[in-house]
Amino acid sequence: MTAFDDLMAYQRETSALGQIAGRLGWDQETVMPRGAAPQRAEEMAAIEAVLHARRSDPRVAEWLEQAEPTYEAGHAQLREIRRSYERTVKVPADLAKAIARVTSAAQGKWAQARADEDVAAFLPVLEEVVALKREEGAALAQGGNIYDAMVEDYEPYTTGGQIADIFDQMRPRLVALRAAVLDKPAPQALQGSFDELDQMRLSEKLAVAFGYDLDRGRVDKAVHPFSSGSGSDVRITTRTSATDPFNCFYSTIHEVGHAAYEQGIDPTYALTPLGSGVSMGVHESQSRIYENQLGRSRAFTGWLYGQMNEAFGDFGIADADAFYATVNRVHNGYIRTEADEVQYNLHIMLRFDLERALMVGDLPVSDLETAWNDRFEADFGYAVDKSSNGCLQDVHWSVGLFGYFPTYSLGNVYAGCLYQALSDALPQLDEQLAAGDTTGATSWLRENVQRFGGLYAPRDVIQRASGVEPGPEPLLAYLEQKFGGLYGL
Repeated sequence: MTAFDDLMAYQRETSALGQIAGRLGWDQETVMPRGAAPQRAEEMAAIEAVLHARRSDPRVAEWLEQAEPTYEAGHAQLREIRRSYERTVKVPADLAKAIARVTSAAQGKWAQARADEDVAAFLPVLEEVVALKREEGAALAQGGNIYDAMVEDYEPYTTGGQIADIFDQMRPRLVALRAAVLDKPAPQALQGSFDELDQMRLSEKLAVAFGYDLDRGRVDKAVHPFSSGSGSDVRITTRTSATDPFNCFYSTIHEVGHAAYEQGIDPTYALTPLGSGVSMGVHESQSRIYENQLGRSRAFTGWLYGQMNEAFGDFGIADADAFYATVNRVHNGYIRTEADEVQYNLHIMLRFDLERALMVGDLPVSDLETAWNDRFEADFGYAVDKSSNGCLQDVHWSVGLFGYFPTYSLGNVYAGCLYQALSDALPQLDEQLAAGDTTGATSWLRENVQRFGGLYAPRDVIQRASGVEPGPEPLLAYLEQKFGGLYGL
């Protein structure tokens, strides 16, 4: 065997262990008994110690030095293994283990604090998480910007400054569009009670309609919807609300976008660095285009209207056009995951600025709730009413995902570029979606984005697929056209 063969065999074993760790996380979010949390923290810490040791093994450096692949994917494998190795060896093993232990425990404390509306109960453990992540960031940055080092975990080759520049371009037009839309009469809101078991049945039907392979996946419920796994085991979760079935349906479609990406990757890349999505921004481009440009389109909502009538009977919306307006209704609200397309990115910008301040030391954890509430009121014009609608609404910070939030909006930006190209390539798209047939769109995305996995750098993936340099203009134009039409602007 060659050095490259040895390296890839070792890497596949490491990736398999990483998948096991991910399965523990899925279990913790879905079916794990609450009382198991302290033991699970120790289990997660133990497996993280093993993973850290493997990822920083000196043999990896030797293999990287000696490996001589003869094909494009082999060179990409080395690029990603080298990047991961160089980052891993900068972080002490004890620190990696401590982060795994504390974040596993913090996740349970966050969930309880959120249920109890008790920020004070969560802040002490969040302070521990922030301190450990800042220590990790300093080790990775080696004198550079700590937040940039955090972003690198989720969106390689991108800095906080570059993201801020994109957001600065987006913010004025989003604020103006939001103000213009909210100045108009709002469409009818969905009202009534919707059986939650029927929601889950239709949710699974939607998952299959968007190409989710249930032979390699499953749909479960969780407090915070997520997708987990890659290759032959890719699981999603959703959530239900008796009064808001859209939360269930669009959470499902969103997570199917993530899952379809993982299921669509070239199977020869399985359990290698190329066998997962290349970045969270590209991942979000898939979930957002599934959820919004496809799932909330006039064409697809017409089909969904019929499905909801079949599942729930008459639910008070007169026709498919009114239903389309209801699905895309712009309204005040606190929750990021329930935000409409016009306001969603403003929620992300708030989190981006706050977590960036936390990581560089400009915002003490003790001041987080006040800073959140002040910023929210300034951006949205009304006060946060309770902590579960404020700084306790998201799981991300409890599990140490600093640098993750901005990738949601980068995903929207990327999705705007992809949708422009997809629409040009598929002149019959609306006709297909109106029949509940997403295969034209999802096949195009699989062929042009998903199958490559980590073969190309994030921005290169989007540019190759869309034919344009990634930027916010296609997204902003799409939003202004769609909501201008809906609200008569």
